[in-house]
Amino acid sequence: MTDNITIAVIGAGGKMGMRVSNNLVKTAHTVYYSENSPAGQERVLETGRVLTETADAVKDSDVVVLAVPDLALGPVSKAIIDDLKPGSILLTLDPAAAYAGLLAERHDVIRGVTHPCHPSVFLERHTPEEYADTFGGIAAPQDAIGAIESDDPAKKELLETVIRAIFAPVVDVHWVTVKQLAQLEPTLVETVACMIGALLAEALEETVNTMGVPREAARSILLGHTQVALANTLKGSNPFSDACLIAMDYGRQTIIKDDWKKIFQDDELDKNLAAMLHLDHIER
Repeated sequence: MTDNITIAVIGAGGKMGMRVSNNLVKTAHTVYYSENSPAGQERVLETGRVLTETADAVKDSDVVVLAVPDLALGPVSKAIIDDLKPGSILLTLDPAAAYAGLLAERHDVIRGVTHPCHPSVFLERHTPEEYADTFGGIAAPQDAIGAIESDDPAKKELLETVIRAIFAPVVDVHWVTVKQLAQLEPTLVETVACMIGALLAEALEETVNTMGVPREAARSILLGHTQVALANTLKGSNPFSDACLIAMDYGRQTIIKDDWKKIFQDDELDKNLAAMLHLDHIER
């Protein structure tokens, strides 16, 4: 069943559409590429890939990948839902719209969601290509997260095959619910991890511009200590010194709000996703 899958990529000329397509073209699967914008069409054609009208691309596809922005997922899914074949999988690359109930529904079409984990900060890299691939999907191995609204093992196997293809090379595919994937992305990785990354960049600028420390010195010690901090807290490889623990407590008391863990509550997740999707609220 998974040897030769028919796949449609909608939005094949966008950022994620190009990444997905660049991997799918290396497989033996039958792939149709659809793109509406002139600039996107030009990017697809420059690769030598052939464009197909959306309705023709989806009608015989086992999996339809919606590689379009979050705000377009609702209208695009509604425009194509009647053209999908029974039993096919409508796959989005981000959980926000699926969780918010913005995707078109049909009783005989299965909805799936996936998102790449990106190469781990602890990944053991061996080649220049792996070192250069910070995002994943080119040379550096990564995991991926998947969710599917079906109990059929064959459909899950089908979707995993596609996930492994579009995000290759993939080590593991971890299965969660759509809600759990939304709790991971954005709450865990964007609200927390990406925010902390931006905070580190701001702290670097303050160190250089306010305190007058030479940029290269500040950057070098920050990057090295960030690696140590992550290793100590997430891998437990070496304990922090007593003095460091005191400084960490000062930082937590000064920077972090006491009620910060409320971001993991359902109402806060809804509020966060509503803002991301430009909605007044998310209906349940």
